[in-house]
Amino acid sequence: MIRIVIAEDQRILRGALGALLDYEQDMEVIGQAENGEEALNLIGELQPDICLMDIEMPLKSGLEVAAELKGKGSICKVIMLTTFARPGYFERAVKAGVHGYLLKDGSIDDLTESIRRVMKGKHEFAPELIINTYHEDNPLTKREQEILKLAAKGKTSKEISGELFLSSGTVRNYMSEILQKLESKNKIEAITTAEEKGWI
Repeated sequence: MIRIVIAEDQRILRGALGALLDYEQDMEVIGQAENGEEALNLIGELQPDICLMDIEMPLKSGLEVAAELKGKGSICKVIMLTTFARPGYFERAVKAGVHGYLLKDGSIDDLTESIRRVMKGKHEFAPELIINTYHEDNPLTKREQEILKLAAKGKTSKEISGELFLSSGTVRNYMSEILQKLESKNKIEAITTAEEKGWI
């Protein structure tokens, strides 16, 4: 029996997916989570074979959960389900060690077959999602990526300069360079762009 946890913040979709998978003779949905934190706790507690995970969830994204599971050496295989193909997401999903990356609008038959193949050690990636990975290279230098990552964590320029042993003026210069490269009006816009493209 393939034991499955579903992590999806849309209750109706989560319930429908659970009901359909429970119809399969070789599958059992043993837990459902509505956010990333809950998913991590459930996976630790129930030790499922597979976790079907939405990418965009409250508290922790599916990509963050997958990366944490990989870091902990979890045996749970993660299959990401997404509504749309955002550049950078596939790259981050592969880095996080996911076994599947599929579109939500596929059929339930395709999904169950993908689950069975993943259980046999295969990787299942929707072709439409892979095509979108051929995108432009990251324009940010390593240092700029570091600074933007810290800014994304909510750190101020002063905190960033302290952490990276740089002067406040230098951090400001880097930030204005980042905004220029990403054609962003402000820091928030730059962070959003860089995260969506998988550049930080």
